[in-house]
Amino acid sequence: MQNVLFLCTDNSARSIMAEALLRHWSEGQLTAFSAGSQPADEPHPIALKLLEERSVAVHGLRSKSWNEFANPHAPVMDLVITVCDMVANEAGPVLPGDPIRVHWSLPDPAAAIGDEAAMHDAFATVCEQLEQRIAQLVTIPFADRDTKSVQADLESIAAIA
Repeated sequence: MQNVLFLCTDNSARSIMAEALLRHWSEGQLTAFSAGSQPADEPHPIALKLLEERSVAVHGLRSKSWNEFANPHAPVMDLVITVCDMVANEAGPVLPGDPIRVHWSLPDPAAAIGDEAAMHDAFATVCEQLEQRIAQLVTIPFADRDTKSVQADLESIAAIA
């Protein structure tokens, strides 16, 4: 079983959507988590609405601090994926174990400017990008690959537009 942690600043949009999408598409092969360096009070409502529109479960999703995963009693992460450029440049938490780390640069849909339709479109674009990347992530045969090969696979996924 591979534990995957998605990190972002607010843990309200990109990382929350990634957590939910990986839970949905991995069919129990991977365990998804998400957290933020400065978590919001709750997930962004548009992110939750988009997930529900795609029949992806949102029950139990919550914004949380990455400090929850830095304590010795936290699940050991095998893979940490930053989805926010700001967090990718932060030192980040010291996590138990020695997770593979990769960065998937995605724009912040919550920073989009415009009316409700423009905001929905910004979130939908990011959600689609996450779906494409996660569709590739779940095909990686982690048990059959060495760390260097997995890292290469993950970096090629990061290049998916």
